[in-house]
Amino acid sequence: MKPVWQALAWTSGVLGAAITGAVVGVAAHSSRVAALRKADPHAAEPLGRLRPDRESTVAADDGVPLAVQEIQPVDGGDAELSVVLVHGFALDSRCWHFQRRDLPELTAPRVRLVLFDQRSHGRSGRSAKHNSTIEQLGRDLDAVLRATAREGPVALVGHSMGGMAIMALAEQRPELFRDRVRAVALIGTSAGAIGASGLPRPWLSRANPVPRGLALLAGFQPELVERTRRMGDRLAWSLIRTLSFGDGEISPAVVDLVAEMIGATTVEVVTNFLDTISTHDRRTALAALSTCEVLVLSGDVDRLTPYSPHAEVMAAELPHARVVRVEGAGHPVMLERHELVTEELIALLRRAVEDKTGEVTGG
Repeated sequence: MKPVWQALAWTSGVLGAAITGAVVGVAAHSSRVAALRKADPHAAEPLGRLRPDRESTVAADDGVPLAVQEIQPVDGGDAELSVVLVHGFALDSRCWHFQRRDLPELTAPRVRLVLFDQRSHGRSGRSAKHNSTIEQLGRDLDAVLRATAREGPVALVGHSMGGMAIMALAEQRPELFRDRVRAVALIGTSAGAIGASGLPRPWLSRANPVPRGLALLAGFQPELVERTRRMGDRLAWSLIRTLSFGDGEISPAVVDLVAEMIGATTVEVVTNFLDTISTHDRRTALAALSTCEVLVLSGDVDRLTPYSPHAEVMAAELPHARVVRVEGAGHPVMLERHELVTEELIALLRRAVEDKTGEVTGG
Protein backbone atom coordinates (compact mmCIF):
# COMPACT_ATOMS: atom_id res chain seq x y z
CA MET A 1 0.00 0.00 0.00
CA LYS A 2 2.99 2.33 0.41
CA PRO A 3 3.05 3.49 -3.27
CA VAL A 4 -0.67 4.32 -2.99
CA TRP A 5 -0.17 6.64 -0.02
CA GLN A 6 2.95 8.15 -1.57
CA ALA A 7 0.91 8.99 -4.68
CA LEU A 8 -1.85 10.48 -2.55
CA ALA A 9 0.70 12.58 -0.65
CA TRP A 10 2.17 13.92 -3.91
CA THR A 11 -1.32 14.71 -5.15
CA SER A 12 -2.31 16.57 -2.00
CA GLY A 13 0.70 18.82 -2.50
CA VAL A 14 -0.22 19.45 -6.12
CA LEU A 15 -3.81 20.34 -5.21
CA GLY A 16 -2.63 22.68 -2.47
CA ALA A 17 -0.22 24.38 -4.85
CA ALA A 18 -2.98 24.75 -7.42
CA ILE A 19 -5.25 26.48 -4.92
CA THR A 20 -2.48 28.81 -3.70
CA GLY A 21 -1.33 29.61 -7.23
CA ALA A 22 -4.86 30.37 -8.33
CA VAL A 23 -5.36 32.89 -5.52
CA VAL A 24 -1.97 34.59 -5.94
CA GLY A 25 -2.09 34.73 -9.73
CA VAL A 26 -5.60 36.10 -10.33
CA ALA A 27 -4.71 39.79 -10.67
CA ALA A 28 -1.68 39.29 -12.91
CA HIS A 29 -3.53 36.83 -15.12
CA SER A 30 -6.59 39.05 -15.53
CA SER A 31 -4.71 42.23 -16.47
CA ARG A 32 -2.31 40.52 -18.87
CA VAL A 33 -4.97 38.55 -20.70
CA ALA A 34 -7.32 41.54 -20.85
CA ALA A 35 -4.66 43.44 -22.79
CA LEU A 36 -4.16 40.55 -25.19
CA ARG A 37 -7.88 40.22 -25.81
CA LYS A 38 -8.15 43.77 -27.13
CA ALA A 39 -6.04 42.85 -30.16
CA ASP A 40 -7.24 39.26 -30.57
CA PRO A 41 -7.72 38.52 -34.31
CA HIS A 42 -10.13 35.70 -33.47
CA ALA A 43 -12.28 37.57 -30.96
CA ALA A 44 -15.29 37.48 -33.32
CA GLU A 45 -14.62 33.95 -34.63
CA PRO A 46 -17.35 31.48 -33.53
CA LEU A 47 -14.71 29.06 -32.26
CA GLY A 48 -16.18 25.63 -31.60
CA ARG A 49 -19.70 26.80 -32.45
CA LEU A 50 -20.08 25.87 -36.13
CA ARG A 51 -23.18 23.82 -36.84
CA PRO A 52 -22.96 20.56 -38.81
CA ASP A 53 -25.25 19.46 -41.63
CA ARG A 54 -26.05 16.24 -39.80
CA GLU A 55 -25.63 14.90 -36.29
CA SER A 56 -25.93 11.27 -35.26
CA THR A 57 -24.88 8.77 -32.64
CA VAL A 58 -22.84 5.69 -33.49
CA ALA A 59 -22.72 2.81 -31.03
CA ALA A 60 -19.25 1.41 -30.40
CA ASP A 61 -18.88 -2.36 -30.18
CA ASP A 62 -19.16 -2.18 -26.38
CA GLY A 63 -22.24 0.07 -26.55
CA VAL A 64 -20.61 3.44 -25.78
CA PRO A 65 -22.44 6.15 -27.81
CA LEU A 66 -20.15 8.23 -30.03
CA ALA A 67 -21.34 11.72 -31.02
CA VAL A 68 -20.81 12.21 -34.78
CA GLN A 69 -21.13 15.25 -37.05
CA GLU A 70 -21.07 15.45 -40.85
CA ILE A 71 -20.47 18.48 -43.07
CA GLN A 72 -21.18 18.42 -46.81
CA PRO A 73 -19.44 20.45 -49.56
CA VAL A 74 -20.59 24.06 -49.37
CA ASP A 75 -21.45 24.27 -53.08
CA GLY A 76 -23.79 21.28 -52.88
CA GLY A 77 -21.74 19.15 -55.28
CA ASP A 78 -20.98 15.47 -54.83
CA ALA A 79 -18.04 14.76 -52.55
CA GLU A 80 -15.16 12.78 -54.00
CA LEU A 81 -13.65 11.92 -50.64
CA SER A 82 -14.84 11.42 -47.06
CA VAL A 83 -12.41 13.06 -44.63
CA VAL A 84 -12.57 11.83 -41.03
CA LEU A 85 -11.03 14.15 -38.41
CA VAL A 86 -9.98 12.40 -35.18
CA HIS A 87 -9.14 14.59 -32.18
CA GLY A 88 -6.60 14.02 -29.46
CA PHE A 89 -6.37 13.36 -25.73
CA ALA A 90 -8.43 15.65 -23.46
CA LEU A 91 -9.79 17.60 -26.45
CA ASP A 92 -12.88 17.07 -28.61
CA SER A 93 -14.00 17.60 -32.20
CA ARG A 94 -14.08 21.39 -31.71
CA CYS A 95 -10.29 21.43 -32.02
CA TRP A 96 -10.77 21.10 -35.81
CA HIS A 97 -12.69 24.40 -35.99
CA PHE A 98 -10.67 26.02 -38.76
CA GLN A 99 -10.41 22.86 -40.87
CA ARG A 100 -14.15 22.19 -40.62
CA ARG A 101 -14.76 25.82 -41.55
CA ASP A 102 -12.50 25.85 -44.62
CA LEU A 103 -12.27 22.34 -46.10
CA PRO A 104 -15.95 22.14 -47.16
CA GLU A 105 -15.26 25.16 -49.41
CA LEU A 106 -13.03 23.02 -51.61
CA THR A 107 -14.10 22.18 -55.14
CA ALA A 108 -10.93 20.38 -56.20
CA PRO A 109 -11.55 17.98 -54.64
CA ARG A 110 -14.95 18.28 -53.00
CA VAL A 111 -14.93 16.63 -49.59
CA ARG A 112 -17.42 15.76 -46.91
CA LEU A 113 -16.19 15.89 -43.36
CA VAL A 114 -16.91 13.43 -40.58
CA LEU A 115 -16.00 14.45 -37.03
CA PHE A 116 -16.69 12.62 -33.80
CA ASP A 117 -15.89 12.92 -30.12
CA GLN A 118 -13.80 10.03 -28.90
CA ARG A 119 -15.18 7.96 -26.03
CA SER A 120 -15.27 9.81 -22.70
CA HIS A 121 -14.57 13.08 -24.52
CA GLY A 122 -16.89 15.87 -25.63
CA ARG A 123 -20.49 14.77 -26.10
CA SER A 124 -19.74 11.06 -26.43
CA GLY A 125 -20.56 8.55 -23.71
CA ARG A 126 -18.29 7.63 -20.83
CA SER A 127 -16.16 4.52 -21.20
CA ALA A 128 -15.28 1.99 -18.54
CA LYS A 129 -11.63 2.11 -17.55
CA HIS A 130 -10.85 -1.30 -19.06
CA ASN A 131 -12.03 -0.07 -22.48
CA SER A 132 -10.19 3.26 -22.27
CA THR A 133 -7.49 1.98 -24.61
CA ILE A 134 -5.90 2.88 -27.94
CA GLU A 135 -7.02 -0.53 -29.24
CA GLN A 136 -10.62 0.35 -28.48
CA LEU A 137 -10.23 3.77 -30.10
CA GLY A 138 -9.20 1.99 -33.29
CA ARG A 139 -12.35 -0.10 -33.14
CA ASP A 140 -14.41 3.04 -32.46
CA LEU A 141 -12.97 4.68 -35.58
CA ASP A 142 -13.88 1.57 -37.55
CA ALA A 143 -17.47 1.78 -36.23
CA VAL A 144 -17.71 5.44 -37.28
CA LEU A 145 -16.41 4.62 -40.75
CA ARG A 146 -18.90 1.78 -41.16
CA ALA A 147 -21.77 4.05 -40.13
CA THR A 148 -20.85 7.22 -42.03
CA ALA A 149 -18.56 6.25 -44.90
CA ARG A 150 -19.69 2.80 -46.02
CA GLU A 151 -18.22 3.17 -49.50
CA GLY A 152 -15.92 5.38 -51.51
CA PRO A 153 -12.43 6.69 -50.82
CA VAL A 154 -11.51 7.94 -47.36
CA ALA A 155 -8.89 10.20 -45.82
CA LEU A 156 -8.05 9.95 -42.11
CA VAL A 157 -6.66 12.93 -40.21
CA GLY A 158 -5.56 12.37 -36.61
CA HIS A 159 -4.07 14.66 -33.99
CA SER A 160 -2.17 13.28 -30.99
CA MET A 161 -4.25 10.38 -29.57
CA GLY A 162 -6.37 10.58 -32.74
CA GLY A 163 -3.29 9.68 -34.77
CA MET A 164 -2.71 6.74 -32.42
CA ALA A 165 -6.29 5.58 -33.04
CA ILE A 166 -5.58 5.62 -36.79
CA MET A 167 -2.48 3.50 -36.20
CA ALA A 168 -4.53 1.08 -34.11
CA LEU A 169 -7.05 0.76 -36.95
CA ALA A 170 -4.19 0.13 -39.40
CA GLU A 171 -2.96 -2.62 -37.08
CA GLN A 172 -6.44 -4.16 -36.85
CA ARG A 173 -7.60 -3.73 -40.46
CA PRO A 174 -4.65 -3.24 -42.84
CA GLU A 175 -6.83 -4.24 -45.82
CA LEU A 176 -8.94 -1.11 -45.27
CA PHE A 177 -5.89 1.04 -45.93
CA ARG A 178 -5.05 -0.94 -49.04
CA ASP A 179 -8.56 -0.82 -50.48
CA ARG A 180 -10.19 2.44 -49.37
CA VAL A 181 -8.00 4.79 -47.35
CA ARG A 182 -6.33 7.10 -49.84
CA ALA A 183 -4.65 9.51 -47.44
CA VAL A 184 -3.54 9.73 -43.81
CA ALA A 185 -2.39 12.81 -41.89
CA LEU A 186 -0.56 12.23 -38.60
CA ILE A 187 -0.45 15.55 -36.74
CA GLY A 188 1.40 16.11 -33.46
CA THR A 189 1.35 12.41 -32.70
CA SER A 190 3.64 9.48 -32.04
CA ALA A 191 4.10 5.81 -32.90
CA GLY A 192 5.41 5.03 -29.41
CA ALA A 193 7.70 5.88 -26.48
CA ILE A 194 5.34 8.56 -25.14
CA GLY A 195 6.75 10.15 -21.99
CA ALA A 196 10.35 9.28 -22.87
CA SER A 197 10.94 12.90 -23.93
CA GLY A 198 9.28 16.28 -23.62
CA LEU A 199 8.13 17.78 -20.33
CA PRO A 200 10.24 17.13 -17.21
CA ARG A 201 8.79 14.16 -15.33
CA PRO A 202 6.35 13.73 -18.21
CA TRP A 203 2.68 13.73 -17.26
CA LEU A 204 2.13 10.71 -19.48
CA SER A 205 4.89 8.67 -17.87
CA ARG A 206 3.62 5.85 -15.66
CA ALA A 207 6.47 6.66 -13.26
CA ASN A 208 4.88 10.00 -12.38
CA PRO A 209 3.03 9.64 -9.03
CA VAL A 210 0.88 12.76 -9.54
CA PRO A 211 -1.57 11.41 -12.13
CA ARG A 212 -1.76 8.11 -10.27
CA GLY A 213 -2.52 10.00 -7.09
CA LEU A 214 -5.16 12.09 -8.85
CA ALA A 215 -6.78 8.90 -10.10
CA LEU A 216 -6.92 7.49 -6.58
CA LEU A 217 -8.14 10.75 -5.06
CA ALA A 218 -10.75 11.16 -7.81
CA GLY A 219 -12.05 7.74 -6.88
CA PHE A 220 -12.32 8.65 -3.18
CA GLN A 221 -13.28 12.34 -3.46
CA PRO A 222 -14.27 13.23 -7.05
CA GLU A 223 -16.03 16.44 -6.01
CA LEU A 224 -12.90 17.72 -4.24
CA VAL A 225 -10.70 17.13 -7.27
CA GLU A 226 -13.07 18.81 -9.72
CA ARG A 227 -13.75 21.73 -7.35
CA THR A 228 -10.01 22.29 -7.00
CA ARG A 229 -9.64 22.32 -10.76
CA ARG A 230 -12.34 25.00 -11.04
CA MET A 231 -10.62 27.11 -8.36
CA GLY A 232 -7.45 26.95 -10.41
CA ASP A 233 -9.06 27.87 -13.74
CA ARG A 234 -7.02 31.04 -14.21
CA LEU A 235 -3.79 29.29 -13.30
CA ALA A 236 -4.74 26.46 -15.64
CA TRP A 237 -5.27 28.95 -18.49
CA SER A 238 -1.72 30.23 -18.10
CA LEU A 239 -0.30 26.71 -17.89
CA ILE A 240 -2.21 25.63 -21.00
CA ARG A 241 -0.94 28.69 -22.86
CA THR A 242 2.63 27.95 -21.81
CA LEU A 243 2.74 24.17 -22.19
CA SER A 244 0.45 23.61 -25.18
CA PHE A 245 1.47 26.34 -27.58
CA GLY A 246 4.65 27.75 -29.09
CA ASP A 247 6.45 30.87 -27.97
CA GLY A 248 4.81 33.33 -30.40
CA GLU A 249 1.63 35.36 -30.09
CA ILE A 250 -1.43 33.16 -29.56
CA SER A 251 -5.05 34.23 -29.78
CA PRO A 252 -6.55 34.26 -26.26
CA ALA A 253 -9.80 32.98 -27.82
CA VAL A 254 -7.93 29.92 -29.12
CA VAL A 255 -6.42 29.33 -25.68
CA ASP A 256 -9.92 29.71 -24.24
CA LEU A 257 -11.19 26.96 -26.54
CA VAL A 258 -8.38 24.57 -25.62
CA ALA A 259 -8.83 25.35 -21.92
CA GLU A 260 -12.57 24.72 -22.23
CA MET A 261 -12.01 21.34 -23.88
CA ILE A 262 -9.41 20.27 -21.34
CA GLY A 263 -11.54 21.59 -18.49
CA ALA A 264 -14.49 19.49 -19.67
CA THR A 265 -12.37 16.32 -19.42
CA THR A 266 -12.54 14.98 -15.88
CA VAL A 267 -9.49 13.85 -13.95
CA GLU A 268 -10.91 10.32 -13.95
CA VAL A 269 -11.06 10.26 -17.77
CA VAL A 270 -7.54 11.68 -18.03
CA THR A 271 -6.09 9.06 -15.70
CA ASN A 272 -8.07 6.24 -17.34
CA PHE A 273 -6.15 6.80 -20.59
CA LEU A 274 -2.67 7.31 -19.12
CA ASP A 275 -1.58 3.67 -19.20
CA THR A 276 -2.67 3.03 -22.77
CA ILE A 277 -0.97 6.18 -24.06
CA SER A 278 2.26 5.52 -22.17
CA THR A 279 2.44 1.92 -23.51
CA HIS A 280 1.38 2.80 -27.08
CA ASP A 281 3.84 1.26 -29.59
CA ARG A 282 2.67 0.91 -33.19
CA ARG A 283 5.70 1.49 -35.36
CA THR A 284 5.04 -1.79 -37.14
CA ALA A 285 1.44 -0.76 -37.90
CA LEU A 286 2.74 2.11 -40.04
CA ALA A 287 3.59 -0.41 -42.77
CA ALA A 288 -0.13 -0.56 -43.61
CA LEU A 289 0.08 3.10 -44.71
CA SER A 290 2.51 2.32 -47.53
CA THR A 291 -0.29 2.42 -50.13
CA CYS A 292 -1.63 5.81 -48.90
CA GLU A 293 -0.58 9.39 -49.37
CA VAL A 294 0.81 10.34 -45.96
CA LEU A 295 1.47 13.64 -44.20
CA VAL A 296 3.48 13.75 -40.97
CA LEU A 297 3.24 17.22 -39.43
CA SER A 298 4.38 18.50 -36.05
CA GLY A 299 5.37 21.72 -34.32
CA ASP A 300 9.03 21.98 -33.47
CA VAL A 301 8.33 23.23 -29.95
CA ASP A 302 5.66 20.63 -29.21
CA ARG A 303 6.30 19.83 -25.56
CA LEU A 304 3.99 16.79 -25.42
CA THR A 305 5.00 14.83 -28.52
CA PRO A 306 8.23 16.59 -29.56
CA TYR A 307 9.08 16.67 -33.26
CA SER A 308 12.33 14.97 -32.34
CA PRO A 309 12.06 12.06 -31.89
CA HIS A 310 8.38 11.36 -32.59
CA ALA A 311 7.86 12.84 -36.07
CA GLU A 312 11.35 11.77 -37.07
CA VAL A 313 10.68 8.17 -36.05
CA MET A 314 7.45 8.08 -38.08
CA ALA A 315 9.21 9.68 -41.04
CA ALA A 316 11.85 6.93 -40.95
CA GLU A 317 9.12 4.28 -41.06
CA LEU A 318 7.24 6.14 -43.84
CA PRO A 319 9.92 7.16 -46.36
CA HIS A 320 7.31 8.17 -48.96
CA ALA A 321 5.51 10.56 -46.59
CA ARG A 322 5.60 14.33 -46.75
CA VAL A 323 7.13 15.52 -43.47
CA VAL A 324 6.45 19.07 -42.27
CA ARG A 325 8.19 20.66 -39.31
CA VAL A 326 6.22 23.75 -38.26
CA GLU A 327 8.63 26.29 -36.85
CA GLY A 328 7.66 27.76 -33.50
CA ALA A 329 4.43 25.77 -33.13
CA GLY A 330 3.31 23.69 -30.17
CA HIS A 331 1.02 20.71 -29.72
CA PRO A 332 -2.43 21.91 -30.99
CA VAL A 333 -0.80 23.04 -34.24
CA MET A 334 -4.05 22.78 -36.23
CA LEU A 335 -5.37 25.68 -34.10
CA GLU A 336 -2.13 27.59 -33.62
CA ARG A 337 -1.04 27.54 -37.29
CA HIS A 338 -4.34 26.69 -38.91
CA GLU A 339 -3.62 28.28 -42.31
CA LEU A 340 -0.49 26.20 -42.82
CA VAL A 341 -2.12 22.98 -41.57
CA THR A 342 -5.17 23.46 -43.80
CA GLU A 343 -2.95 24.17 -46.83
CA GLU A 344 -1.00 20.97 -46.18
CA LEU A 345 -4.23 18.99 -45.80
CA ILE A 346 -5.60 20.39 -49.07
CA ALA A 347 -2.37 19.39 -50.85
CA LEU A 348 -2.61 15.91 -49.29
CA LEU A 349 -6.23 15.48 -50.41
CA ARG A 350 -5.38 16.62 -53.93
CA ARG A 351 -2.56 14.11 -54.15
CA ALA A 352 -4.98 11.45 -52.95
CA VAL A 353 -7.47 12.00 -55.79
CA GLU A 354 -5.10 12.66 -58.65
CA ASP A 355 -5.90 10.48 -61.64
CA LYS A 356 -3.31 8.69 -63.76
CA THR A 357 -2.71 11.77 -65.89
CA GLY A 358 -1.79 13.78 -62.82
CA GLU A 359 -4.88 15.99 -62.99
CA VAL A 360 -7.07 16.56 -59.99
CA THR A 361 -10.64 15.42 -60.46
CA GLY A 362 -13.51 17.72 -59.58
CA GLY A 363 -14.32 21.36 -60.21
